[in-house]
Parts: sequence; structure tokens; C-alpha cells
Amino acid sequence: MKGLSPQRQFDILRRGAVQIVPEDEFRRKLEESASAGRPLRVKYGADPSAPDIHLGHTVPLVKLREFQDLGHLVVFIIGDFTAMVGDPTGRSKTRRQLSREEVERNSRTYQEQVFKILDRERTEVVYNSAWLSPLTFADIIELSAKYTVARMLERDDFSKRYRDGKPISVLEFLYPLMQGYDSVAVEADVEIGGTDQTFNLLVAREIQREYGRTPQAILTLPLLEGTDGSQKMSKSLGNYVGIDESPADIYGKIMSISDDLMWRYYRLLSPLPEEDVEGFREACAGGANPMDFKKRLAFEITARFAGAESARSAERRFSRIHQEGLDPERMPEVRLSASEAGEISLLELLVRAGLVSSRSEGRRKLAEGAVGLDGEKLSDPSESPLLKGGEILRLGRRRFVRVAIESDRRREAEGDSAPPEKN
Repeated sequence: MKGLSPQRQFDILRRGAVQIVPEDEFRRKLEESASAGRPLRVKYGADPSAPDIHLGHTVPLVKLREFQDLGHLVVFIIGDFTAMVGDPTGRSKTRRQLSREEVERNSRTYQEQVFKILDRERTEVVYNSAWLSPLTFADIIELSAKYTVARMLERDDFSKRYRDGKPISVLEFLYPLMQGYDSVAVEADVEIGGTDQTFNLLVAREIQREYGRTPQAILTLPLLEGTDGSQKMSKSLGNYVGIDESPADIYGKIMSISDDLMWRYYRLLSPLPEEDVEGFREACAGGANPMDFKKRLAFEITARFAGAESARSAERRFSRIHQEGLDPERMPEVRLSASEAGEISLLELLVRAGLVSSRSEGRRKLAEGAVGLDGEKLSDPSESPLLKGGEILRLGRRRFVRVAIESDRRREAEGDSAPPEKN
């Protein structure tokens, strides 16, 4: 998409945005970028407060990828310093500070996942400890003088806590100032974030101006509801779809959302043009089955994070479960470690799952064509199927076992269930 006119770029980038502030400045930045042949520096920051990201976090990542496809540069800030302070956005009380070890561990796994969406070649990854850690106390005093307490209390969560007599630490007042200083340090032209980040993004404009820099334009995006259709997607609420989950789980969770919510997921998560999505909706209003369009959405999202082959396998599994009335949550499980999942033979898997009493019985059942994995018949006892978790191993017509993969990384992270937050 490189080489598009500033107006066409604006039309693409505006899609799905809640607000662009100020719109005229954003247009001018696009025009100047095209005229000078200089890509815009588009800032996005994330505090790695947990190791895994979900579909809600991908909404801004998809928008960042649009900027990259138009030829611009994404400055992805890992908030390793600010994560130890904690974003007070939406908090009714002061949040527990993370240790350096927690932040470093989460940062590594977070990066592994974001590049399933972002283009590495057009992403500049930086850590805000690089410029925040060296600040002296005199520097902090100077930064603190750039904004007033009265302006801080205009923020909804601060003002509510103040009215209710709940404590607000001075440390929390520093958070939006540090985020604003991030924009100064990376020379941001544009910053994007969720609507819950609007206050922080506006503060950054003021901090840039106070340091003699050209203020960034800001682009805010809607928050994605979770699979329950009512609350913001959150790991702690259990209504999330993790992008590193098994293909079967990703596909199944998307298929579980309501028909109404499906259209919002299409608009926020799919690259399809708005007119195509509206066409799907009109088709449903005219009598088409919404399930067909939901399957398309589930396949698209699963394929994006797990590959087309895994998505097809998840699709077959889902169809079979519903056609045969199987409930994977009530099935017995065979648990494997992550290392075993890539090495165990089909014959050994049958024995471990308790579907056969001996290896000889397993060979006989395989030869009879009585064994299947996610709807595909298998016959080679030495084959080591690629297992990602969630697959259903079948013997005959009535015996089923669900494969569960235990990840060491996930076990280590279970103590921290809050989702990563926007820096």
C-alpha cells in the first residue's frame, strides 16, 4: 500500500478509530510525510504486566500494521520502567508494583507474540528504562512542574477516588508524565491507544510542547468486548481469546460469541473492507445463516495466529463436535508436556490416553482404521502428529480423549493473571 495519497492513507487509518486529535494536524503530518519522503514515527507503548496477549490487545496492533503497510515506522515501547509503577487507568486502588524479574520475563514472551502481527523490519523496539532510569531528581522535578494537580484530577478515575476518600499516591501522578516523556524521547509524530488511554495520550501532547517539540497527533481505538459480549476483554474476567492458545480453543471461543458481537469483531479484527462486512450483515438480514459468517471469522483469526492448516483442523474438530454432540470440556484428557507433544508417536499416544491396553492392540486398531485425530483417520503407528493442544483423539465411534499440552512458560506465569496494559 506504499505510495498512496495522503487522503487515501487518512481514509484507511481512520477506519475503526473513535477519535483523531487534532484531525487537521494528523492530515498535515501525512501530507508532510508524503512530500518529504519521511515515514511517520508511530508510537505505541505496552507495559508487560502479564506474559500473554489476547485479541483485545491486537486491535491497536492491527492498526499499527496498517501504518507499516503504508510505509510508516512503528516505535514499539516496552514499558519496562513504567510497568514497575503501573498504569492507574481504570483502577479503584493503587496497583501492586511488579518486580524487575516479572517485567523482564513478560517482556520476552510479549515480544514473541506481537510479531505475529507487526512487521519486524518496520518496527523499532525500545525500552523506556533507557531514558527514564538515568533521570536525576532534578530532572523529575522539572518534569513534574510541567503539569498541575488540578489537571490530573480531571481524570475520571483520579477524581472518583479523590471524592471517595481513597488514596492516590504521588507515584500514580508520575505515570502519565513518564508516558508523556516517552513521546519526547522517541520523537513521536503519532500515538495510538484505546479510548481508556485518551487522558494519557493528551498529557503526552502537552509534555512534548513543554519540551519544545511538535505535539503528536493521537488516534484512539475502541475497546474490544470479551466473549461474554458485555465487559472489556480481560484475562482476569475469563472472557478472553489468547493469541497463543491452541487453534482449537481460538476457533471455539470465536464460535461461542453472539451473532451481534460477531459484527464488531469483524470490524475491529478483520482486514476486510467495511462494505464487505456490511454485505455479510445484509445477507444475514435476508435469511443467510449467521453461522457461516462466524465460521469464516473464526477461521480467519485462527489462521492469523496458528496458520491455515491448524485453522482447518480446528474447523473440522468444531464441526465434528457439534455434529456428534461431543463436549470437549467433559472428555477425559491425556496430558503431555510441551516437549512430548512434538515427539510422541501415535501408538504411544493411544497407550498413554488409555484407549488401548497394549501396543499390539494399538497397532491392530490403527490397521483397522479405527483411530482418528481431529476427524482425520490415521494408520501409521510410528507417526508423531503435530500436537498443539485441544485435539480430539478417537478410537471407534464412541471413545474420545482430549489432548492437553502443559506449557512450562504458562505454569510460571499463572501467578500473574492481569492482562498486559497499554503504556
